[in-house]
This record gives sequence, C-alpha cells and structure tokens, in this order.
Amino acid sequence: MNLIQRIEYWGDHHHPRWIDFIRIALGILIFAKGVSFVMDRDSVAALIERTHFQLSIWGAVHYVVFAHLVGGIFIMMGFATRLAALIQIPILIGAVFFVNITQGFSFLNSEFWLSLVVLLLLCYFVVVGSGKMSLDKMMDKPGYKRDI
Repeated sequence: MNLIQRIEYWGDHHHPRWIDFIRIALGILIFAKGVSFVMDRDSVAALIERTHFQLSIWGAVHYVVFAHLVGGIFIMMGFATRLAALIQIPILIGAVFFVNITQGFSFLNSEFWLSLVVLLLLCYFVVVGSGKMSLDKMMDKPGYKRDI
C-alpha cells in the first residue's frame, strides 16, 4: 500500500458524519464565490493583477471561475471531493498569501480569515475525502456497477 492509498484508507475510516455538513457548507461557499466572480469579472481581474501573476490574466480568471463553480458543486455533492479540493488549493493559496495578506493580519480583515479557514478545510478534505453522505459513497453501494 503506497502513501496515497494509506491516506485514503485513514480518511475513509476516520470521518465523522457531522463533517459532511461542513463539506456541504464549504461547497456552497465556494460555489457562491464563483457566482460572485462571474457577476463581477473586472474585480477578479484586478485581484489577479495585484498579485503580479505572469500568466495571461484572463486565463487565470477563467481558471478561478471554472474551478470555483464546478469544484464547489463537486465538493457540495461529495463527488470526487479530493480532486475538487486539490484543484481549489492553488487558488486559495494565492488568495491567502498574495491577495489578502497585502491588507494585513488585522482581525478586521475578514476576507483573509475566511480564505485561511477555507484553505485549511480544503486541505482537510483532501485527506479525509467526501464521507458517508456523498455521491462517492452512494456509488460504492452494492448493485451499482462502477467502471474504473
């Protein structure tokens, strides 16, 4: 058993049911943030420009919006949660360390603290997975043929 399989095994066997509600809320929050980015693309471009990111600004904007919309739905439903959370982590690292940290570590900087909590939760769900109340678990039930 390699390291990734051991992490998945441990996460699948140490997942309390109440964590699923936090996963669902996290998915809703990420999806809502993606919707707000769609509604105001210029502010997202301004945020990415502040980081002095060298890739195409609009490519990064589209990546962020797509990852938040699709990843938020996947995390909320518990479908490929580890992958969806893993795709979100670079975005949240950029949000925490490059965008929100420029406004300071003040307790009044709620966007920084929210980004930090979401980043920590995403790292947690990469390890523990989706849980019992998820599409992944429903697809593993007997009678459902899964092609891998």
